[in-house]
Amino acid sequence: MFPNWLRKFSLACCLISATSSTFAVDNNNPQRKTFLKAEKNVWQPESSDYKTLYEQLHFYPLQPYLDQRRLMHRIKLSDANEIEAFLEQYQGTPLDWPLRKKWLHYLAKRERKALFLKFYVENNDAKLNCLRLSYQLDAGLPSSVVLPQVTKLWLVGKSQDKACDPIFKKWSTAGYRTPSVVWKRLGLAADGGKHTLIPYLTGLLPKSEQYLGRLWHKVRRDPAYIRKLSRFTNFNEKETEIMAYGLKRLIWRDPSTALSTYQNAEKKFNFTEEQKAYLASRFALALASKGHKKAPEWLDRVTEEYLDSHLIQWKLADVLKNQNWQEVRNRLEALPESKHQAHQWRYWYARSLEQLGEQAKAKDLLTDLASTRHYYGFMAAQHLGLPKELQHQPLNYSVAEKNKALLNPAAKRAFELFYIGRYSDARKEWNYWLSQLPMSEKLMAASIAHEKGWFDRPIFALSALGYLNDVDLRFPMAYGEEIQKSSAKHNIDPSWAFAIARRESSFMRDAHSSVGARGLMQIMPATAKQLARKTVSSRYLLNAENNIDLGTKYLRQLLERYDGNAILATASYNAGPHRVKQWLKRDTGSLPTDMWIEIIPFKETRDYVKSVMAYQQIYQHKLNIENKSPFNHIVGTSIGGNAAIAVGE
Repeated sequence: MFPNWLRKFSLACCLISATSSTFAVDNNNPQRKTFLKAEKNVWQPESSDYKTLYEQLHFYPLQPYLDQRRLMHRIKLSDANEIEAFLEQYQGTPLDWPLRKKWLHYLAKRERKALFLKFYVENNDAKLNCLRLSYQLDAGLPSSVVLPQVTKLWLVGKSQDKACDPIFKKWSTAGYRTPSVVWKRLGLAADGGKHTLIPYLTGLLPKSEQYLGRLWHKVRRDPAYIRKLSRFTNFNEKETEIMAYGLKRLIWRDPSTALSTYQNAEKKFNFTEEQKAYLASRFALALASKGHKKAPEWLDRVTEEYLDSHLIQWKLADVLKNQNWQEVRNRLEALPESKHQAHQWRYWYARSLEQLGEQAKAKDLLTDLASTRHYYGFMAAQHLGLPKELQHQPLNYSVAEKNKALLNPAAKRAFELFYIGRYSDARKEWNYWLSQLPMSEKLMAASIAHEKGWFDRPIFALSALGYLNDVDLRFPMAYGEEIQKSSAKHNIDPSWAFAIARRESSFMRDAHSSVGARGLMQIMPATAKQLARKTVSSRYLLNAENNIDLGTKYLRQLLERYDGNAILATASYNAGPHRVKQWLKRDTGSLPTDMWIEIIPFKETRDYVKSVMAYQQIYQHKLNIENKSPFNHIVGTSIGGNAAIAVGE
């Protein structure tokens, strides 16, 4: 049995599923089949099978990829003319660099310097850049032109390729490796670079300064080393730089030691005003994140220059948790006026006025805010009982305009790669295509991608371009059939599942995170194993239907864990149940749900919950689900303390 609200959108399901079911890899096109067969034979380009297949692919957009792979296989000097013609034709496209890079390395290995310089283009390969400068010197370009360019290659926080050694030696001999340049590189190595480089760089400093390199190396390995000020002897500018570096790291590891060390260091070190302001911002952020009692003091010391949205959040959270509305108002009014138009500021200022009895002024602020399509706009509308505003302004282009755009070779390659499931290559071609277009045509490209079922491209494109009001493109009913089927199966609100998928992957079906999450709903392998009761492969998780089924099943489990509270379940989906359990045990007592969300310690989870709730509101509108706003779960409800978790209906 499913609840009534799940039955109400059955008609919408039928209408949507016809156009938004899983986009399967389409190999039914005869030329696609031929291309895939030719790919398997490209390593035997002289075979009759390959030649026959290749001849059938004239005018097929991906035929150049066969040429590229053939040229890259067993690359040789006799192919120079053909390689040159290919690179000239596809210069700057994704077809260019893989072949050009291999060709340049091939030429360098054989010391074909003139040819190397002929084919060289600007790139981020340090080895190739070093070789280019060396070859330019050999070709007679003045050292006064070449050697200054070496400094940028040398000034990195890691070791460069050995191919750079000859040009580095000439650069050093010419006097460009000054103590100030060495000191700058040492700082790069210490602060985020490879600390193993520090001893080498220390040896390049003047003997009188080599102790500084050794000191910085010790502080890099253990920032607590700074706690004994006797280890600093001169308290000069460079020692002060090392102390400031150590303090910004130590505050995260050992706040008490960092605070006492800074207090003592201020008496001996001549910190610049910029260093003081920066350290204040780092101390404030670390202490607030840890709930340290000294956090308010340091938050007040942050200057406007460093007062970003993250620190403003902590200044607000610090007073919200105590539900001291007068202090909330005071803290908000004390923020720079440039911050007063932020949605967050307007919402909480209105809430403080409301609680302090200034109802009319609060209503005016909330009414204005309620007209925005935003988490805080939806919150304001919920407070006032107003409809949620989506402000949908669709992009409109004629069929002729779109067909003309699709004549672009890069567009053809991008969509064809997408059709055969080569998503990474497809995105490279897409990005190249967009880079060549004016603003209006970039927007049209996003509209075309949406129509063709490539849902993640419009989401990213419109965000980058700043056009946020085509709600259909930014919040597509992607994989609608699968999401609604699995939502019904696991008895959850489909708009919630849509919102989670939209937030997790932007409907990029091959999405994968650095920690191992996979697919549309970013399922971790361990979670998938628990849900499926068996070990599942990455290939399994990247299948849209499988991923959605596991994701919605997990949402059901979390919903049951938290007695139907979708806010806690959403937070848990992002941060994990163990962290949500910790947050529920905080000594803040029972808090209004909007406050509880606002003081979630993890910025990622806090923003995640807000986004999912806002996205769910949009998808409920698109699914025609009435009277089930996710903001019913926020406004007028409470979380935490000994009070029961209240869930709005």
